[in-house]
Amino acid sequence: MATITAADVNKLRQQTGAGMMDCRKALVESDGDFEKAVDYLRKKGQKVAALRSDRETKEGVIIAQTSADGKSGVIVGLGCETDFVAKNEDFVKFAQSIVDLALANGIKTLDALNAASLDGATVADKVNDQVAKIGEKITLNKFEFVEAGGVTAYIHGNYRMGVLVAFSKPVSAEVGKDVAMQIAAMNPIAVDAESVPADIIAREREIAVEQVKAEGKPAEMAEKIAAGKVNKFFKESTLLQQAFVKDSNKSVADYLKSVDADLKVTGFKRIALG
Repeated sequence: MATITAADVNKLRQQTGAGMMDCRKALVESDGDFEKAVDYLRKKGQKVAALRSDRETKEGVIIAQTSADGKSGVIVGLGCETDFVAKNEDFVKFAQSIVDLALANGIKTLDALNAASLDGATVADKVNDQVAKIGEKITLNKFEFVEAGGVTAYIHGNYRMGVLVAFSKPVSAEVGKDVAMQIAAMNPIAVDAESVPADIIAREREIAVEQVKAEGKPAEMAEKIAAGKVNKFFKESTLLQQAFVKDSNKSVADYLKSVDADLKVTGFKRIALG
């Protein structure tokens, strides 16, 4: 049996971030083979993850960032169980390394991100390493990608929410932030009425009709009044029709026209913790 020294244990600890006792046990079980010891700790991490599968990861960090050319952007959400871990500098740096990887490789889906190579292992394995290191459930479960003429990224509330806004052309930092903050604050469901899914419109119309009937209005008036209620829903729930948070006398569409008559918002993504 190989002799396990304190230096060996410390070396493995520095390499993996796992606890001293866990590292010693991994080296003993692996007869001093560092590669096997790392695999042992990963397996331990998988076991920890399985044991904690019923835990919720409502804390964590959300990072939104654009590519160097401003033509694409990603949001990555790395979840954990506690606020204490979420505020840890190493945890935030790990999340940032995943964001950098996604942008550098043009990754567009969560599956592709989990399978991508990060420092010699897959991102999924690296996330699992964090489970072994930290001792609580860690999940990479939120990811969005957008590509457009111009993309703005915004992080709100100390990594608690991320927003990406896709524009038809590049915009100034101020304009991009104004629209992104609107999305963060007002949480629209779509860019405009035409972008709202048909099932949501149908549900809102059905609810509106039932409300009108409950108010005792004549049946022949129900559809007309319901249409007005649905239009109100569009005004409150779609980005371009919402009142602009920095000037409630104009809509977001009005604000965009004041910046550039040809400027369009072509899409957006909003991810929050929880």
